[in-house]
Amino acid sequence: MRTAIGVFLTLVALTALATAADIHAPAEVTAGTSFSIATSGGGKATFYLVGPAAVVKRSVDLGSEILVQESEIEHAGKYTAIVCAEQCSTAHFYVRPSEGARISLLVHPSRVPVSDSEAISAVAFVSDRFHNLVLTPQTVNFLVAPKDATEMSQKVSAGNGVAWVRLTSGRKDGPVKVGATLGRTSELRVVQQVAADACNLHIKSAWEGRSFFVETDPVRDCSGNSVPDGTVVSFTKTDTTGKTTVDVPIKKGIAKVEMPVTGEAHITVASGVVTGNELSVVGRQ
Repeated sequence: MRTAIGVFLTLVALTALATAADIHAPAEVTAGTSFSIATSGGGKATFYLVGPAAVVKRSVDLGSEILVQESEIEHAGKYTAIVCAEQCSTAHFYVRPSEGARISLLVHPSRVPVSDSEAISAVAFVSDRFHNLVLTPQTVNFLVAPKDATEMSQKVSAGNGVAWVRLTSGRKDGPVKVGATLGRTSELRVVQQVAADACNLHIKSAWEGRSFFVETDPVRDCSGNSVPDGTVVSFTKTDTTGKTTVDVPIKKGIAKVEMPVTGEAHITVASGVVTGNELSVVGRQ
């Protein structure tokens, strides 16, 4: 009798405990998409979900499916599912990024001379709505909208979440919009195009009373854009007293300097590596 009662009590105690359990998770799921993990056995257990950015813990019933919520798998990467009762069982799976939904655009530099070949770099990073970098191919449409000119576009396939292009600056100074579009999302940046180096420098001279002045015509680049005020123009005079160079900033589009002249003199002009015409003058007695 005692033996039968002992066996009966042992069976009752065993059935109250959770039996050994196995868990089965899919090999790969999409970020932000709920799914279920199958379990075997019976009784209560503790479920852990260990991911790249967070850990989840809750009580579950063995033998039932464990629902993993959308918010629990927003970060792409490797996850480990663990169920612990008397013993622990684990399963590994990967969360892949969802479809591309965001784009981040970098454009360099923010200021560039006109007509400069491949001077502008535009780089787009493609991510899903949870900011996971999307590694599958995505088509990014780059566009350039110059001031008072036709908009241009170029489609590029993103590889490993990155797409990039190099662009030649336009011929007109002023702001130009550089953008990237992915589906319904887009980003825009503004690049300021400025005049390139001075082109076709030309100087002239004039007496104003007893003072002798040399000045440039309006200084422009080869595309006709006005070279910015503050750009340095160098005037060089060679006369009987020797050689003298004076650096003058452009003001209101021209550079002007007073240059005393003794006897016969030759005056030249330069801005950077660009030179202009030469004047031959004779000083007044």
